[in-house]
Parts: sequence; C-alpha cells; structure tokens
Amino acid sequence: MTQDRFPQPEPELLSRIESVAVELAQLGGAEIRAALGNLLRIKYKGTEENPMHLKDPVSEIDGRVEALIRDRLGEAFPTHDIVGEEIDHRPSPGHDFLWAVDPIDGTANFINSFPLFASSVGVLYRGQPIVGAVWCSASHALEPGVYHAAAGGPLRFNGTPLDSALNPAIRRRLGGEPYARAGAIHGWDGRKTGSAAIECAFVAAGILEMAWFERPNIWDVAGGLALVRAAGGDVIEHRNGSWREFSGFGAVGTDPGRWSAPIALGSRSTLHHFSEQSPL
Repeated sequence: MTQDRFPQPEPELLSRIESVAVELAQLGGAEIRAALGNLLRIKYKGTEENPMHLKDPVSEIDGRVEALIRDRLGEAFPTHDIVGEEIDHRPSPGHDFLWAVDPIDGTANFINSFPLFASSVGVLYRGQPIVGAVWCSASHALEPGVYHAAAGGPLRFNGTPLDSALNPAIRRRLGGEPYARAGAIHGWDGRKTGSAAIECAFVAAGILEMAWFERPNIWDVAGGLALVRAAGGDVIEHRNGSWREFSGFGAVGTDPGRWSAPIALGSRSTLHHFSEQSPL
C-alpha cells in the first residue's frame, strides 16, 4: 500500500521529524540499558492485596524516560501535541502533529531481565502515522538498535536501509499472536514476545509474517504502524464487527490520542487470510 492518498507534511519537515524521533528512541534505549539489572522501584496498576490481580507493572524508569523524551521534544517541536503511557499531559490537543510515546514497551519483560523490550516513538499527522522510531533490545542483527522510517520509506535500521528479503526455503513462518497457541490454523507458528512495539518492528523487518493485537493503545503501535507501512505492509482494524482497512487513528472529529481497537498488520495476502479465519 502506498501512502500517497494520506496527508503528509513537506519532505524537509518529515525528514527532521524522523531525525528527532530516532534521537528520542535512542535516548530511551540508552536509559533502559543503563538501568537494566538495577534494583528499581516498581508499582502495579492492579490490586496490590491480591498478587493474582497484579497487572501492568510500571518501573521508575518508565516515567523518567518519558519525562526526558517530553523535555527534548518540547525543545525541538514546542507546539506539537504528545500522548504517552505514563504522563497524563497533552500540551496541544487538536494539533495536526501528535507524538505517541511508549518509554518502555514490555515493562514486565524489562523488570524480569527478559531481553525483549522497546522504546517506541510514533508521529501522527492529522491522525495518520507518518514516522516511527522503535529502539529494540533485540533485532535481526543480534544487537540493540533503532528501526525507523518516514512515510514512503525506506525502512532503516540504525540509519542503514534494511533489506528484508526472505529465504524462499522457509515454508512456515512466525506470527505475533496475543496467545502463543499450538496448532494454529493460519499457516504460521505463533510467537508471543510481550512487546507490541517489537512485534510491529519485526513485521516491518520481515522477521514476523504478521502480528495482531486485541486492543492496544495508540502508544503501543503508532511507531510500529509507520514502520510497517513504510516497508510496504498493510494494516487492518476490527470495527463494527468486521476487519477493515485501517484508515487512521480516530474518526473525523475524535481525539486520536484516545484510540484503541483490535488491529493486525502484515502483507495484504496474509491479512486477507487472517481476516477470513479471525478469532474475533
């Protein structure tokens, strides 16, 4: 799918936005790496009295990273709006540009030293994802780094265009699933990473055939969807009882920062197959 029919800023501004997004993702990655293995203060969004109800852990690093990203973004683009997972502040609601930030995607992995987590920065222009920069703790290159792209591509890893050509000898590939189920009927083996941002980046890079998410928040996937589109992939959204082409974050007149819906991403043919046998 091309993005020609979607609104886009001028190329020079788009390039500058991508550069800043990469800088912010690298900043998040550096903070995460420096904190890994340290004793951290952690709280949970569930019920503290019942360990079975504990969910969505938040470490002190989550808030620190988002605050650093917001400060730097305020210097670079002081009029742009921001939505993040940890800090409930929107500086410019209704602005054409909205930055969606997830300081640590995969916090449960991070606090347990399970090495799959990310720092994700996505940029929307009038509701459309136009830039993504996702620092990943693991990659196709077996090293941490930033997958990044602007509308129209190419997809890059640490500044170098990424060739995601597949080995034709692989007959059964991997798919990012909310639940890692044996004997899946879709033609790929399910994988559960614990990080939506990583799975989006891995779809863009050709590591995963596809991925789908039951109800992510915008900061979970905004950066990743920009990567997938730039790499030539498609995105579908579950609305009104069926899977449809993803048309952007939020309908006209609604706040894209509050978007949340089931979503799937991959090649057009893969998504067609998935939608016909959808678990929803």
